[in-house]
Amino acid sequence: MSNRRLFLKKAALLSASALGTGLVQPLWARDLQGALDKSYGMSPDQLATDDDFWYYVQQAFTVNPNLINLNNGGVSPAPKPVAETMKQFYDMCNLAPSYYMWRQLDQGREPLRKNLALMAGCSEEEIAMNRNASEGLETVIFGLQLQKGDEVVAAKQDYPNMINAYKQRELRDGIKVIWINLELPSEDENYLVSQYVNAFTAKTKVVHLTHIINWNGQILPVKKIAQEAHKRGIEVVVDGAHSFAHFDFKIPDLDADYFATSLHKWLYAPIGTGMMYVRKEKIKKIYPLFATSEDPLKDDIRKFENLGTRPFYIEQAIGRALEFHDMIGSERKEKRLHYLKNYWMEKVKDVQGIHFNTSLNPKWGCAIGNVGIEGHKAGELDSFLMDKFKIHCVGIEWENIHGIRVTPNVYTTTKNLDRLVEGIHAFVKK
Repeated sequence: MSNRRLFLKKAALLSASALGTGLVQPLWARDLQGALDKSYGMSPDQLATDDDFWYYVQQAFTVNPNLINLNNGGVSPAPKPVAETMKQFYDMCNLAPSYYMWRQLDQGREPLRKNLALMAGCSEEEIAMNRNASEGLETVIFGLQLQKGDEVVAAKQDYPNMINAYKQRELRDGIKVIWINLELPSEDENYLVSQYVNAFTAKTKVVHLTHIINWNGQILPVKKIAQEAHKRGIEVVVDGAHSFAHFDFKIPDLDADYFATSLHKWLYAPIGTGMMYVRKEKIKKIYPLFATSEDPLKDDIRKFENLGTRPFYIEQAIGRALEFHDMIGSERKEKRLHYLKNYWMEKVKDVQGIHFNTSLNPKWGCAIGNVGIEGHKAGELDSFLMDKFKIHCVGIEWENIHGIRVTPNVYTTTKNLDRLVEGIHAFVKK
């Protein structure tokens, strides 16, 4: 009973903070707080299949009743408390922008940095805030002191912005990128690790790893590859656009030197928020993407935040997103997302001509699923689902990955996914 009272007290405080942006909580917030209280004693695995609980989570989002959004892998909507906080901060700034931005909201950056570092499991002196994963990764890619002839190992399945950034360094600086071509999905750790390690040479200076490949949700064994790279003195850059707040891990667990993510994906922060991590001893070696008036090679993570005037009201609403994430719980969220992916994929696995581009094993995939239909382009199925069923996903035609990418979220119901299954069956019959 003592433990239960302590749990309920903490849950009430956390949910009140995460949900309340006004003096009086709306009905949906009170209902969700009650559902959280009732979840005491349930394991994450048990709660993953409890549609009643997740129905109350759904009420925290502004869901379009006329559209089933299954492209949360692009960008996720923010829950109501996060959106409302952002709007409140904007209204404040608009009263006297230079005063409220610089003298009020900007003072919240250091506490926010500390809270992000707590979630990431690293020092606050290793965390910088920016606008998205691309900005963070390109800060590193263009800031690395590479010389002509130095080699970088990367995959053809990496994100296009990163691919093009390395190609630009090839063109400008004469570095050489060694491209590997992954056969996916894969549950063979030895295969995935060896594809990178076999590409390493005495000239390799950097390896670029995508933690979750955005096209199909493949999780890479980043730590194993990073350890092999470090044995050879190779630096490790990790694209964590889809992994941070998606499933439970700490950045130092990856043994990465550099890591960047978009907080408007799985943390549910406002659109245009991101975070980068640089291992403390590496900071002084990286040039900032935007010039600083001080020494560009100083040992201070803040040199990467010299963006000029920025939307402080968006940045500071990240704090509310952190509270919302903590309220749900990282492990419970991960289990639910994996359950939703497997829920719909299990129901279509026997459809004639279907092929899976995603693993159902939680070690190798989480929320993102990708399927193709033999004899049809991904865009055909994507258009059919939108036109006939008002389901929004995205067709993927990238290198050797062909299919529709389906990305549910914590507000997605199994009824939504039943509709998707119905749509896939209808397409094949057509």
